[in-house]
Amino acid sequence: MLKSEITPVVTDIPKLRRIPERWFALISGIVVVVLLTGPLWAGAGLMRNAVDFLSYLALAQMWNLLAGYAGMLSIGQQAWIGLGGYSLFVVADDLQLPLILGFVMAGIVAAVLALPASWLLFRLRGGYFAVGTWVIAEVFRLLVTNNVEWLRGGYGRTLNVADFDPDTRELVTYMLAVAIGIGATALVFWLMRSRVGLGLTAIRDAEVAAGSLGINTNRMKLFVYVLCAGVTGVVGALIYLNQLRITPDAAFSPQWTAFMIFIVVIGGIGTIEGPIVGTIVFYFLREGLTDLSEWALIILGAIAVITMLFAPEGLWGLLKRQFSLEVFPISRWLPVKSSEKN
Repeated sequence: MLKSEITPVVTDIPKLRRIPERWFALISGIVVVVLLTGPLWAGAGLMRNAVDFLSYLALAQMWNLLAGYAGMLSIGQQAWIGLGGYSLFVVADDLQLPLILGFVMAGIVAAVLALPASWLLFRLRGGYFAVGTWVIAEVFRLLVTNNVEWLRGGYGRTLNVADFDPDTRELVTYMLAVAIGIGATALVFWLMRSRVGLGLTAIRDAEVAAGSLGINTNRMKLFVYVLCAGVTGVVGALIYLNQLRITPDAAFSPQWTAFMIFIVVIGGIGTIEGPIVGTIVFYFLREGLTDLSEWALIILGAIAVITMLFAPEGLWGLLKRQFSLEVFPISRWLPVKSSEKN
């Protein structure tokens, strides 16, 4: 083989411009302070909208971590939303324990049940894995639906919050939403700046090669799968604390995962900024299409298809390519010199 055939030729790749770390910290601090002080300046309607927005943001960040970074395409994340919601109702209503313990138990139940689910799913690949996640979600839905005596089956349950007046409940729900929404984003940011994030990226891009380099791919994928299930379960508890009523068909609806996928696809998969942009777009689209009932889902689906065809990197990907800008500093760059063919 000629030397010219094996000499790498590297073209100049524009390095992303990052926001200085002090500015990133300052902007992040301002956002956190604004959200935490929301009860002082925001009305009840705006706070409820914020809870909704932060719930979808946390769900999208977890789905993006699972599919966009770890390469595991799941269409059954509604399983953990339903389990998290029902766990909250059982702890708060049946056991008469504080709500915060209900949130803790929602995460634990979802994470623990994700372990046997992963044992089955990790034997599947590609589209079979995705279908398998949906099948497991349906199994949980059927189990809850048929449990008429305890979980009241298809009739659903209503959360008893007699210990809270409406204003206090809305305040508690809002503060929990801020903690969960910010926490989910910060968790992904921290993971992607760690060795775990580097390993996940390697697994997503080339799993066999990552394993040959010493990365324990099964252990890392299991960690991410269980983590995403647990956090999604906590978000499920938040959603149904906000709604106060839960039914199996609503809690285990595939629509939850469809919305997660839409948000990440529109915003930009494999980025932290993408789910934030996607949640903003999704929220305003959903509000604008409220009166169209079934047509709203058709329109959202059409927008997602058009985005995948003409802008597969999502809206943030377009902005990133246009301005070479990165808000969350997670990219890693190696110094590379240009070379020419001999």
